[in-house]
Amino acid sequence: MQRRRILIVDDEEAIRLLLAKIVQQDLDAEVTLAGTCEAALRFARTTAYDAILLDLMMPGIGGTELLKRIRADSACSSAPIIIVSVLSNAPETKTLGANAVLSKPVDRDVLVATLKAQLGN
Repeated sequence: MQRRRILIVDDEEAIRLLLAKIVQQDLDAEVTLAGTCEAALRFARTTAYDAILLDLMMPGIGGTELLKRIRADSACSSAPIIIVSVLSNAPETKTLGANAVLSKPVDRDVLVATLKAQLGN
């Protein structure tokens, strides 16, 4: 079976690395890390990811705009996008195409269960 590919988008390196460690250990997934929305958009346009973990409070175009752009035009426009954010209004992003919303600090078990449910495991 081919390993799942997960794109992790967060401007805080410590968060990216923590999420990557969880995803790699618990799901044996291949991980790509993006520290900016612009980098994430480049990755999303060229690679079909199985899921995307996305922070909303990002510099540049921002997480909400990135979500819209991925849904509109990318190689992974139908991939599950899970918002991982401290924003209390993050649930409104579901109307923009997010599949799930998790609050920071994210609980490991909840993250893994959410990813497994979205990936169909």
